[in-house]
Parts: sequence; C-alpha cells; structure tokens
Amino acid sequence: MIRKLQRRFALSRKGAVDTIKGSLFCALQNIAFMFPVGLLYSLVNDLLNGGVGTNKISMYVIGCVVCAGLILVTTWFQYNGTYLATYLETGVRRINLAEQLRKIPLSFFGKKDLADLTSSIMNDCTVLETSQSHYVAPMIGSVISTLLIAISLFFFDWRMALAALWVLPISFAIIVLSAKVQQGLSRKSMSAKIAYEDGVQECMEAMNDLRSNNAEQEYLAGLDKKVRAVEKRAIFSELGTAVFVVSADLILKLGIATVALVGSVLLVQGTLDIITFFMFLLVVSRLYDPLEASLQDLAAIIATNTNIERMNEILDHSIQTGGKALSNQGCDIVFKNVGFAYNTGETVLREVSFTAKQGEVTALVGPSGGGKTTVSRLAARFWDINKGKITVGGMDISKIEPETLMSLYSIVFQDVTLFDNTIMENIRIGRKDATDEEVIAAAKMANVDEFAEKLPQKWNSRIGENGCELSGGERQRISIARAFLKDAPIILLDEATASLDVENETAIQSALSRLIKDKTVLIIAHRMRTVAGADKVIVLADGTVAEEGTPNALMQQNGIYARMVKLQTESQNWAIE
Repeated sequence: MIRKLQRRFALSRKGAVDTIKGSLFCALQNIAFMFPVGLLYSLVNDLLNGGVGTNKISMYVIGCVVCAGLILVTTWFQYNGTYLATYLETGVRRINLAEQLRKIPLSFFGKKDLADLTSSIMNDCTVLETSQSHYVAPMIGSVISTLLIAISLFFFDWRMALAALWVLPISFAIIVLSAKVQQGLSRKSMSAKIAYEDGVQECMEAMNDLRSNNAEQEYLAGLDKKVRAVEKRAIFSELGTAVFVVSADLILKLGIATVALVGSVLLVQGTLDIITFFMFLLVVSRLYDPLEASLQDLAAIIATNTNIERMNEILDHSIQTGGKALSNQGCDIVFKNVGFAYNTGETVLREVSFTAKQGEVTALVGPSGGGKTTVSRLAARFWDINKGKITVGGMDISKIEPETLMSLYSIVFQDVTLFDNTIMENIRIGRKDATDEEVIAAAKMANVDEFAEKLPQKWNSRIGENGCELSGGERQRISIARAFLKDAPIILLDEATASLDVENETAIQSALSRLIKDKTVLIIAHRMRTVAGADKVIVLADGTVAEEGTPNALMQQNGIYARMVKLQTESQNWAIE
C-alpha cells in the first residue's frame, strides 16, 4: 500500500505513511461528529419513553462534554496528520526533485524548457500540497467512516440502510467514470499554462530584439492569445468538473428523499418505529455532508494526475551513478570509437577517436554542427555515450559519479551563467572555501580587476540577474576567473574568448598559458587565431574526426582546417565599399 501511495501521489515513504495516518485521523474525526447524533437519538428515545430524570440530565451533560472533547482531540490529530505533515512532505518533495535533477543526465534538459521544469518544482508541488492536505486524506477518511457507519446502520434496519446508502456507489461511479474526461481537460489546461509561461519568459528575455525590430506589438498580441487560451482552458476544466460533481451531488441528495419515503411507508405499515425513523433521518443528514465534499475531493484528485505524471517523469528518469573514488593516473583524455546520439535519434558522433594529452592544448574546430560542443560535454560526462569508451588517465569516466568526476574539471562555457550577487561571490563559485585574497588573485589573472576596481563597491558590487549590469566580455572574464580559482587539472574552454576584444583576448590567452602548465586543455574555437598556438588540432565534421595534427601540419594538408583559416583571413580583410 505504501509503495502504491508513493507512486500514485509522488510521495516519499514517510509522506505515504503520513497520508495513511492522516486518513485514519480524518475517519476518527468524522466518527466523532456522529456521537452527538447518537446522544440526540438517546435523548429523544428517553423523552418518548417516560421523560428524563435528574440523573440522566447529568449523564447527557457529561455526554455533551465528552463529545466536545472527542471532537477537539480528533480535530487536533486530524490537523497535524494532514496539514502539518503535508507541508513537511512538500519540502521533502521539492528537495527530492532538485536532487533528482542534479543526478539526471543533461540530455534530459535538452528536451525540457526552464518554464516547464520550474512549473514542476513550484506549481505542481503546490497543487499536490493542496491535494494531500485538503483532498486525499479527507476523502479516504470519509470513505472509511462511511463504511463503518453504513455497516452499523444495517444492524438497526436493513431496509432503511439500503434506502440511505444506494446513492453512494452511483455518485462515486459518476466521478470515477469521468476520470478520462477530467484528465484530458487537465492536460490541455496544463499545456496552455506552460505555453503562456514560456511566452512570458521569452518576451522578457528577448525584449531588446523585439524592440529593435519593432516586433513588440505583434509579439504581445500573440502573448495575449496565450493568456486567453489559459482562461478558456480553465473555464472548460471547471465546467467539465462541475458537470460530473453536480450530477453526483444531485444523486446523493436523493438519499434523503428515499429515506423519508421508505421510512414513511414502513411507519404506516407499522414495521418501523418512530424513533428508528427519526434516527435514520438524523444520520443521513450528517452522513451526506462529508460525502458531498468527498465527491469534490475525488474530482480534484483525478485532476492532479497530470501534475503527478509530470513529477514522476522526473523522479523515474534514469540517473548517472558511479564510484566516488578517483583512480586516474594522470589526466590524458582518450576517446576510443565513441558514438553518440540524442534521444531524438539524431546521430551526432560516429567512431570518434583521439587523445588530448596532459600538458598540451588540444583544440576542437570544424563547421557548425560538427560535434565540437558535444565532444567537450561528453568528456565531462554531461551525457553518457552510446558506444565506445572515454577515459581520463586510464579511468573509465562512465564508472565515476558525475560530481566526483567534476572535481577534475574547470569549465568555461560560451554562455555564461552569473548570479545576482557580488563579483567576489560569483567568482567564489569556482571554489567555495577560497579566501578573498585567492578570489582576487584569480580575478586579476582573468583581468576582472580592470572593471571591478572602477565600480562603486568594487569587488562587493552586485552585478544583477545573470550579470545584467556587466558587458558580455566582463561577464565572460568572471567565468574565466572561476576556472582560475578552481585550478583543476583539466580545463574545457568553449569559445572562452568569444566576447572579448582583441586586446583582452590577447591578455586572457597570456594568462591561460600560465594556467595550463602540466594540465589537459580542450578548447573549442571558431577563431583560427585562437588555436594557432595549440599543440594539437582535432577537426570535427559531420560527427567524425576529419583531420588531426598540429596547426602547421594541417595547413600543409590543405584540407578543412586550411580552408577555414583561409576563409577567416579573407573575412578579416573585408571592407565596405
């Protein structure tokens, strides 16, 4: 049962156990609310059979106090077992999702956008938090208490019990049979929300381009359609749910009418006494209240299936595992007959073999789409290969836990990610235990001091969301400073100097030459002058190693590399006539 609950509602084991406890507490609370009905039944019975004496009055007063106490105690346990436990579980769920995302191969993120993942962690968790606290436990509790009460009713009069309970299976069947319709509406509503969130995010990120091309109004008109689509889907979802819930409620209400009708007939026939008739009327009036809420709860639970499926997609995804002990001898990177394809089935690399030796600079060049970035990502196990083998110092990287493996790498991406924090703390990402002096030393090696010293707060100046207060070159220099600070034995540079002017590019290359001593360096570059001093050049074209050798040797071959150098030389001499 616990495993089924974990799967059904994307819960941890403790969350599933808490759900069971919460359901039992809800059932006890519902039963506690029936005690006053029993007390009232007893009082009416005494009044009809000789009145109530002083002793019995005291008994009923004590009974009222006991009922109030039971309701208070069960309500306290019910609140703690549903709301408080659910809030704790929501925190655990978000942490579990974040931990899972940390271990999932980056290939997963290639088919997911930021708005979708953000919605899973924030919105879906919030939906399930509400579901667990307000719907799941109360509904299960109502079902349990109703079954117990229903069984007890048969001991009084089976005919009246049938008259009271026949509506229950029909009402619940209406909601259950509507599951596919409600799930379909929920999926469409979720798709509309994600499209809208994507549109808002894209609008904010692309505002400069939209304004520069006078495309704001057209884009906002499209965004307005997405907003209307969200509203439309929300209305359809509410109406679709209401049709079934209201129909089930109407059926449920018929139970009161049938109890009154059957009771009246039996009373006239003399086969039912007035006090039993009165008791059934009291019970059904109290019995149907939680069941009406349960019908709505069941519909709401069914509607959360889409959110649960999205979260289980993350939780069920395969993760990268491996040992936590490094066994490499040196840091030579060796690709041996490596093949790789994305989930789309598109083959990116075929039989790629080369060695990037420690103490040398190995440059990856070639036409766009040739596989350069993919090779660098595979070298750090951002993805797992489909064929072949990649080793670092003779150690198979597929056998090493990714975070452990990353201790060997310093990486500078083409697209820099910065945080809304100070320059000092953004660089300290490279090594969290670094002193301020070590951070500044690394920053100076990347020429960060040239602009940092000019800011009002100098090194403690905040740089805005993703470094929006800085230029592209300044942002990239901070990223390079992180690599200096980490000082790992393997350095991956993905167009590290792409946003720098010639003067700064020369300065960074000079600093890099000091950094890379006795290290394995893998550089991706489109500027041929960036790799002119490389020890080895690997030319990738159509997912294969087309050429390999020193820059001078490749120039003499007059192949792809030579043609690329020639084309860039011609482009540098281009001028407006």
